[in-house]
This record gives sequence, structure tokens and C-alpha cells, in this order.
Amino acid sequence: MWYLPIFQRFRQLLQPRRRLAIFEACLIGLVSALAAVLLKSGVGLLGAWRVQTSLLLPAWLVLPGIGLTLGFLAGWLVERVAPETSGSGIPQVKAVLARIPIALDLRVALVKLVGGILALGSGLALGREGPTVQVSAALAAQLSRWFPTSPDHRRQLIAAGAGAGLAAAFNTPIAGVLFVVEELLQDFSEFTLGTAILASFIGAVVSRILGGRSLDLNLALTASKTDFFVQDIPFYLVLGIVAGLMGALFNRGIIASLTVYRRSLRFGLPARVALAGLVSGVIVALLPLAFRDNTGLREILITGEASWSLAAIAFVSQFILTLVAYGSGVPGGLFAPALTLGAALGYLVGIGEHSLLLPFGIASGLPITFALAGMGAFFTAVARVPMTGIVIVFEMTTDFNLVLPLMIGSVTSYLVAEKLAPGSLYDKLLEWNGITIQKAPPAGGIMTNLTAKDVMQQQVETLDTEMPLDEVIQAFARSHHRGFPVVEESKLVGIVTQSDLLNIRDRNLANDTPLGQIMSATPVTVTPIHTLSNVLYLLDRYQISRLPVVDGRKLIGIITRADIIRAEADHLNGANATPRLRPDPSYIVYQTRSPSIGRGRLLVPVANPETAGILLLMAAAIARDRHYEIDCVQIMLIPRHNSPSETQVRTAKSRRLLRQAEVLAKKWQIPLHTQIRVTHDVAQAILETINEQHIDLILMGWKGNTSTPGRIFGNVVDTVIRQASCEVVLVKLGKTPQSPLPTPLFNNWLVPVAGGPNSALAIKLLPALITLGNDPQIRLTQVFKPSELKPDMSVSEQAIRHLMRRRKLSTTVVALPVQADSVAEGVINLVKTEGYDVVVLGASREGLLQQAIQGNIPEAIASGVESTVILVRGAINK
Repeated sequence: MWYLPIFQRFRQLLQPRRRLAIFEACLIGLVSALAAVLLKSGVGLLGAWRVQTSLLLPAWLVLPGIGLTLGFLAGWLVERVAPETSGSGIPQVKAVLARIPIALDLRVALVKLVGGILALGSGLALGREGPTVQVSAALAAQLSRWFPTSPDHRRQLIAAGAGAGLAAAFNTPIAGVLFVVEELLQDFSEFTLGTAILASFIGAVVSRILGGRSLDLNLALTASKTDFFVQDIPFYLVLGIVAGLMGALFNRGIIASLTVYRRSLRFGLPARVALAGLVSGVIVALLPLAFRDNTGLREILITGEASWSLAAIAFVSQFILTLVAYGSGVPGGLFAPALTLGAALGYLVGIGEHSLLLPFGIASGLPITFALAGMGAFFTAVARVPMTGIVIVFEMTTDFNLVLPLMIGSVTSYLVAEKLAPGSLYDKLLEWNGITIQKAPPAGGIMTNLTAKDVMQQQVETLDTEMPLDEVIQAFARSHHRGFPVVEESKLVGIVTQSDLLNIRDRNLANDTPLGQIMSATPVTVTPIHTLSNVLYLLDRYQISRLPVVDGRKLIGIITRADIIRAEADHLNGANATPRLRPDPSYIVYQTRSPSIGRGRLLVPVANPETAGILLLMAAAIARDRHYEIDCVQIMLIPRHNSPSETQVRTAKSRRLLRQAEVLAKKWQIPLHTQIRVTHDVAQAILETINEQHIDLILMGWKGNTSTPGRIFGNVVDTVIRQASCEVVLVKLGKTPQSPLPTPLFNNWLVPVAGGPNSALAIKLLPALITLGNDPQIRLTQVFKPSELKPDMSVSEQAIRHLMRRRKLSTTVVALPVQADSVAEGVINLVKTEGYDVVVLGASREGLLQQAIQGNIPEAIASGVESTVILVRGAINK
């Protein structure tokens, strides 16, 4: 249907791709700024009306009355519609980011916005920064539901929203980013920083423009020149100590206030907030006029217009008013009160220094400098985020004279507060509500600890884009799988499922219709670093049973629900098992690199100078045919008691062998990479090379027999066959070819076929390998029991058609049956009687790996003939 490609493209765009991160971060920054401006404007208008009314009417009547009424409305709204909006909001956001199931959506954003305006406009001594953070994070969470994405991606967007909210509230984009990585996520990854920086920048800029200010960051309030003298350093240390002491006391007071309200005053939330508004109104009515506007009070302190008595009253009264207000559960934050308290405390220390040094004629810093440094110090003692505390004040003032005072005061207060009462206030608030955030991943949490690469099936049965429809149907009939990835030159280009075949049965397609016209061209995929939680999310969202794992476009594995269940079971069964000792990783002592211009990589481990030449010729033929690069590795074995990275070895002989490969690669114009590895275990070194270099095919030599009990081909080869994620070509060289120089080498080729993916892989290798011969002849054969009177040669005939269709060969290809009691007996007799130079085995329906492990047919053939035998292990599931 015409709309299917559009739908598939749209579905692909909805996957958790990084290309959406820029758009999402910009959108989050924009809506966060709008929310911050709306909250600021609402609180400002309501607060101005309250102050103006208190000037026209008796303050002792107006202020308590407004606090009582608006407080009750705010509490009623929170209790009835969204109880999650009670308090600051930052602890709730932090809990959500720690995967605690707390609501964070559009409902929460709207209630927090309206409730915050009512509560803060009533005169309660709290700030709008905490509510802005929760509103912005809730809006980001809602956007992530409208644009579905993975759980981890959603966490990043929520964190970016929180940072944008803080940046928009204070007009401090850098502080917004630091708060995300220092307090909320403790994550400095590229994606976290990228989205947080972009969202915070957009939020701060838009908020500043809509808030009526230009983009000039110099505030008029701090236009007075600040200063810093060396003799001020001891007093900034004192400021840090006092701020740490009072910050720890403040945090404990907040918890105590919550306890008193919830356990001693058994009122509903509306009554508690109304009571807090009433008490706050009475206290403010008794204080000087400046205390009726919390923002104005802070401005008086940081401009140096206050006396020491006003600063002392400000500190004590704001301390008490904040405890009274926050304990009630009102939707308000603690950032602004902490900054006000810090400004008052710093102002008092600055006045004290001036009084002590003035009689001795020693210059002293201005109280305004101490007030600004005190803001960062007290904020740090409360929130335990020293970097954010330093940057938030610096960004608000853009005064470099404050950098050292801020650093001294903030670091000192952090150390003191952490010593007296360890842990962030927001963690304490969550613990008070029965929520504990574990700093380390919990044991057994494999859904977040394991990735797709850890549990995926590395050997994948695939189909080719040019495979005709009838062969696709046969592939489904022979397999228990319900879907196959479709590849072209090792790159994933689509996927075909049983549903696709059912959907086309009414289209009357010809049997030779290529698979490329049937497959789904935009499959849902995952990368090796996707966590299992992300994989399970995609499986559930798109209602599919398997996901290809890709590195770029290269297919490297497949993961199913069964793989995830198996990983969970293995984890539970092995949770108490004693870990096995693993040998040290291999160590590279010599390496050369060529330009990486190939479509894939072929690995050739070389060891025997007598056989290395012909193996390299085969590798070069395959690499030239497939446009691959060649990785040539020489492995040096050392005793177990020596460390590979510390053992001295002589590499002259190995380098001579590698130079032989370099000469051949230069002649055939193939990119060649070489390396020498020192190891305790040859098989492990080969597997490490395969994983590190993303090898597509490995070509190995084999002597033709093994003396290792319980092994089929030997320790090294058996391990590589079982564990290597790439295609494996195993070569046992016959007696004829001893030198890489003569051509022709191989002329008569025998390929037993019986269907299955390994047979198809052997057919694909033939056009490249037969270039090593002169006028080669190929015979495809099937072994039948003597009791079968009329052998079915359809598989061989189909293989010939496939071979001739893919490669326009001029060589002779015939298909003839042979009768024997066993496959090994039939092939061995045929080679001995007709003298074939090469036997290519990729013939069992179960695959070479399973056949070799269970029945040793390939080993019997390779040992029973003197010809060269090439054993092929293709993409078969383990």
C-alpha cells in the first residue's frame, strides 16, 4: 500500500535516535522558559497586590488573611488533584530519575504551576526555583510520552527539563547543567551534557527575553564594585564554617518541621498550608516593611544598604519563616530562602571583619562581597552541590572578584556540613517519605547492567536480497524461526517475517521475485550498547519477537525475548557461583595499519611458514572478491606465570612472516593490517582480535587431526568454531600445494550439498577461490542411501542456478549424485576415485558447528582424504 513506506519512515523516526535529541532539547528549553516566566509573572503580580494592599489597609489584618486564604486554596488544589506536587519538587524529580514510580506528567506541571503561584503569592517564605524545576521536568516527561522513546532516553530528557527549569528561573544556564550532572543524575556522559546544555541555554535565553531583560548578563543590583584582599581569606574560611554549621542545622530543622506538621498537627494539607500562611502573615506584619517582599529583602542585602541589625533580623526571621512554610507541605522551593539566608549571614561576617580590622588601619573587603559569597556557601551547605553553588552566584553577577571568595566559602561549608550531617537535603526528604535512592546499581539489576551485546546471538541466520521467493519459502519451511534479517554485503537492509509472506499471498508474485521486493526495508534495530530495558521496551512497543543488533549498518547479532529470559535465569542460577579465573588479556607488541577502505574484514592467523603462503593466497582471493580488508595476526604463546604485557619477546621471525603477507597484499592491492600478540591462550587471543577489529570472516589452517581427548579439531579450532561471532573458514591443506607462487593450484572442486545456510555460504565462496586454479571444474553432489532408487537432486540444481545467477562463471559446473551408506564414506570414496583437488564442506542442514560437535563428519572427511579440505561454518544460531 502507498502509505506503508511513510508509516515505516515515521516509525523509524520515533525510535530513540540521537538525531532527535537536538529538537527535543530545544523544545524542552522553550517550554521550560515559558513555564518559568509564567510562574515568575504570576507570583510577582500576586505578591505586588499583596504588598500594595498591606500598605492601604492594616497589615496585621491583610497579611495573615491573604496567607490564610491563598494558602488554603493552594493546599486544597494540591491535595485534591496532584499530591505529588507537595513540597519543593526537586526530590520528586530526583526520585523519578532514579526510576522510582512517582507521577510526572502534564497534570503535575499544571497543579505545581497554579499551586506555586497561589502559595508564593500569599507571602510564604519559599522560592519559585524548585517548583520551576518540577514543572519543567514534568513537561519534558509529557513530551517524551507524546514522542515515545526508550526509558533511558526519557530519563535524559527529564533531567534536561529540570536543568532548563533551573536555568530559566535564575537565568543561569551553566548552573542548570551542573545541577543536572552534580545532583540529579551524577552522569557526565556526552548525551546528558549535550541535551542539558542545549535545553538550559534555550531556557535561560528565552526566559531572559520574555522576562523583560536584555541578554546583557550584568545585573544592576551588583553594579557596585566588589573587592578581594589576601587578609580576607581567614574571614571567608570563617564564613564557610558558619555557613556549614547553620546549613546543617537548617536541614535538620526542615525535617523536624515536617515531622511536627505531619505527626503533631493532624490536619489535612489545606489546613496545614492555611495555618502556615496565617502564622507567616502575622510574623511578617510585625517586621519592618522590607520583609514583606522576600526578593526585595535579598536585594537590600546584596547592595549593601542594610545595617547589621537588619541583616541579623533577616537571618533569624527567614530561618523561622522557611521552616514554618516548608513543613506544611506547600508547593514551594528552598533555593531562594537558602540564598537569602546566605546573603544575610555573609553580610554579618563582612561587617564583623570591617569592625575588627578598622581599628588597626587594615583594609577589609566590602560586606557586599561577603554577602554574595555567603549565598553560594549557604546554598552549598543545604543542597551539597558546591560546583552549582559557586556557578549560580557567579552567573547572576558575572563578577570575577567573587570566584575565589565563592570557592573558599562554598568548599569549606560543604566539608563542614557534610561532616555534621552527611547527605543532600533532597535525599533526606526522600528518606523521610520512605524512599531510598541507592547510589550503586542494585544487585541483580541485569535489565540496566547488561547490554544487547552481552546476551545477543552472535551467529545469525540471514537471507540475501536477491534470493527468489520460492527459496525464501523453503528457508522458512526448514527453520523454526519466524523471521530472518536480510543482508547485502554483510549490511542489514531489511527483515522478512512470516507475516510478510502471508501479506503477499494474494499478490500472485512469481516464484523468482527477489526478496528485496518483499522484505520490510526499515526494521526496528538496536545497537550493542542498548540496555536490556531498552530492548524490552522496543519489543513491547512494536509487538515483535526479535531485534537485529547493528553496529552502524553492519549486522552483528540478534536478540529475542527468549535471550533476555535466559540471561535472567542464568544470572539467578549463577548469582552465588564462584567466579572462574580468566587468563590475562593478550597484549599487542607489534602492529601496522593500512587505510580502512574495505566493506568488511577478514582475519588470517599465521603460524606455520610452510602453509602461511597458501592461506594468504586464499584470504587475498576472498578479500578481493568481497572488497574486504585483511587482518593478519601472529600469536606468541608464553607461560601462565608471566604477564603478557610485561614479558619481553623476540618478534624478528614473526615479522618476516608478516612481511610475506604485506608483499602479497601490495601485489593484489588489498588493505592489510598486521599485528603480533603475546598471550597465555591462543584461542582467546584470536577471539579478542575478532571482537576488537569487528572481523567478518576468519580463515584458519588445520593440520587434519588432533590428539586432544574430547576435541574434534583441537583446542584452538574448536573454541573458535564455538565462540567466534563471524563466519569461519577452516582449511586443511593437501599434499599438492606447498608454495604460494605457482598458479594453477586447484582445478577440480567437489562440493557436497544438502541445503541449509552453510551450503549457501560454500557456494558464495567458490567464485573467489576458484581463481586460484586454471580452468577449474566444479562438481556439486548429494549423498543418497543405496535404497533410494530415484534421488532428488533439486537442492543441487537450485545451488547451480543460484551460483550462475550471482556469478557469470565460464567454468563447468555439474550436479551428480553419489550413493553410499554415510556422507563421509561417499565423499571419501569419490575423492579417492576421481582425484579432486579440493573438497568444500558446508553441507549439513544443521550446520557445520553442530555437525562437528555431534557427529564429526567433517573431521572424518578431512582426515580421510589427502586433498585440500575447506570447512565452512556460516551464520547458524547457537
